[in-house]
Amino acid sequence: MNTLFLPVAQSTVPLTQADIDGRVFTLYDEYCHGRLTRRGFLDRAAALGLLAGALALLPNYARAQTISFTDPRIKASYVTYPSPSGSSGTMRGYLVQPTVQSANAGRTGPFPTVLVIHENRGLNPYIEDVARRAAAEGFLALAPDGLFPVGGYPGNDDDGRTLQAGLDQTKLRTDMLNSARFLQAHPLSTGKLGVTGFCWGGGTTNFLAAEMGDNMHAGAPFYGAATETAGVARIKAPLPCTTPKPTSASTPCGPPFRPHLKRRACRMKGTSIWERNTAFTTTRRRGFKKPLRSWLGSGRWRTFGSIWAEEWC
Repeated sequence: MNTLFLPVAQSTVPLTQADIDGRVFTLYDEYCHGRLTRRGFLDRAAALGLLAGALALLPNYARAQTISFTDPRIKASYVTYPSPSGSSGTMRGYLVQPTVQSANAGRTGPFPTVLVIHENRGLNPYIEDVARRAAAEGFLALAPDGLFPVGGYPGNDDDGRTLQAGLDQTKLRTDMLNSARFLQAHPLSTGKLGVTGFCWGGGTTNFLAAEMGDNMHAGAPFYGAATETAGVARIKAPLPCTTPKPTSASTPCGPPFRPHLKRRACRMKGTSIWERNTAFTTTRRRGFKKPLRSWLGSGRWRTFGSIWAEEWC
């Protein structure tokens, strides 16, 4: 079970998911999707006597970091690459490669790859940390910044959310598609591509699974919009899904996506669905292990949750 902490100025008493009233998750879902301001989220939680739980859901990126950018198992850098028909024609991303001290000890490449797609607020420190976790496990990871054409992640999630909402969404998805192609063709890549994303990035993971077909080998969407029903038949990758409770038509693996996905599960081997409260994935997840071993070729990926330990949707 995830353990959360209030901001240091408030308290260091840990809160777990079970300690937080379900109404706070509902309010947080409204906030993180831009339907409530931060002030509105906190005020409404306080009116219910649930302010402590609301504060516990606000991210603390410094505390949440699990892999330092100086970790000897990885080598990280920012790279730019072409993105035709995207927002500006050029994209920037956070590229993290394993070193000989990573889980693939002694190997210098090539490596299976993982594209890490951010939420609806740009490339924040949490997403960079996820990319480092993947690299420490022996994967070449790229976390693109969809806000690069408008100056990049602005340093806080609220402004990032506003910037991302102002982008042409078709061009933004094209930027993610071009990012996937750039990563897959990288000299250090084996050509095996896995994709994961959170909230908006979860929906984009589903989009890429349909758009790329056989060229995407594994995916793990965390929340986000479902693929259009007409595109489900093009999906070839296994998709262990994490979807909010309760599900809706806009959630990954939710109706009408879920029945079509389940009918294909026997062919996709590894396609599974878990329901979790928005803002949570547990540290003891299962499900991405076998697809990554089978389709991406790594024998060291322990569990999906060992890399995506705390998800702040």
